[in-house]
Amino acid sequence: MTLPRIAIVGFAHSPNVVGTHGTTNGVEMLIPCFAKLYAELGISRTDIEFWCSGSSDYLAGRAFSFISAIDSIGAMPPINESHVEMDGAWALYEAWVKIATGEVDLALAYGFGKATAGDSDLTLALQTDPYTVAPLWPRARELAALQARAGLDAGTWTEEDMAAVAARTTGGAVDDLLAADYVANPLRAHDIAPYTDAAAAVILASERRARELVANPAFVTGWDHRIDTPNFGARDLTVSPSTVLAADTAFGGLSRAVDVAEIAAPYTHQELIVRNALGLPDSVRINPSGGVLTGNSLFSAGLQRIGYAATEILGGNAGTAVAHATSGPLLQQNMVVTLSADATDDAGEQN
Repeated sequence: MTLPRIAIVGFAHSPNVVGTHGTTNGVEMLIPCFAKLYAELGISRTDIEFWCSGSSDYLAGRAFSFISAIDSIGAMPPINESHVEMDGAWALYEAWVKIATGEVDLALAYGFGKATAGDSDLTLALQTDPYTVAPLWPRARELAALQARAGLDAGTWTEEDMAAVAARTTGGAVDDLLAADYVANPLRAHDIAPYTDAAAAVILASERRARELVANPAFVTGWDHRIDTPNFGARDLTVSPSTVLAADTAFGGLSRAVDVAEIAAPYTHQELIVRNALGLPDSVRINPSGGVLTGNSLFSAGLQRIGYAATEILGGNAGTAVAHATSGPLLQQNMVVTLSADATDDAGEQN
């Protein structure tokens, strides 16, 4: 089956900030994002034919929290809407499928979360196995520390490698970073992304509509997401088989020497894992946006990675890009999206 050409044409997100005065329904963060996209693309709310949101009830502390967020869209006229209890990247995938079916030409996906409303490091324990792990209430950074230690003991990476990832983001010196105290041995503060509040929105369009709206559409050339077992003892935590599988499908026969890669890694060692799983050469620019290490905005961080990768193409700064999103503990679920300024591969055929 040959899929129609679909492109990302717009991206906006609220600032990734440590604490906002807004409520957990995300309306205050989402309205400016939508307004920015309408203005940049010269469209109105009614031009969007399908909406899909990504959020979390347990993060918001309320049932059906996404219903409250729809206030940012407006009640009338009624909309064609769906929701996933995942990072907004998965909402964008549903929007992509909706356009691929031929039902709509323009779709908007958004994700939001107020991570600082509670103790997110502890709240994320709810994503773990409810029988064997969650009752222990492990903090997310404690689990990540076990993963980092496994890689260090196996010789897969070093603390210097981890610090180098942070140095690229912060601009600090590796030696200075390594002199800092441990927060959760072997993790230091620079190894851990701070939790932030934010919302993000991305607009997808059919090829016809995309070429009407922007000069350089970021065409989707491949998309896949896979999952590893939630049983930590049943998998090697130093690798990410699900990312490997998703990348193999998303890249297909395309070159992995893309111009830009946006990787969703809330810990420095996880960037090393994902980069290796993606099979990227050293020439690729990694996380020019700063990545999740500049702000771990739960349920929009992955969508932001896709948006930033697309922005590089929309702005003419890149011809090809790959974006990664993750969900669940210790890179349990992984998504890979490949993008190109040209919707065809090297052979002139659509991927």
